[in-house]
Amino acid sequence: MKVKRIVANIAAEDVAAAQRFYGEALGLDTLMDMGWIATYGSGESMSVQLSVMSEGGSGTAVPDISIEVDDLEEAQARLSRAGFEPEYGPVDEPWGVRRFYVRDPFGRLVNVLVHLSS
Repeated sequence: MKVKRIVANIAAEDVAAAQRFYGEALGLDTLMDMGWIATYGSGESMSVQLSVMSEGGSGTAVPDISIEVDDLEEAQARLSRAGFEPEYGPVDEPWGVRRFYVRDPFGRLVNVLVHLSS
């Protein structure tokens, strides 16, 4: 048996509110929208990971979702223009990432990060 995909499911009363954060600001494509469920994604090939955490690192709360991007400053600018301001960071962490935390429209804590070059 091989795990083929992991999907994060977010409970929301207003599913359409996700479009501004995940679609417009983060640039994910709408893969499916049935009214009661909207799925956002990308054609990028991604590794399958699941993190289990007792804290978020550097004394922060455990984020609900982590999203790795290729340009952290652009991600922050796009989210800020859409009205989503960081709650933490951006900061270079000792384990080799630069990141910030932001809340999505549903109150979920999202860790937006980029791996720093060695």
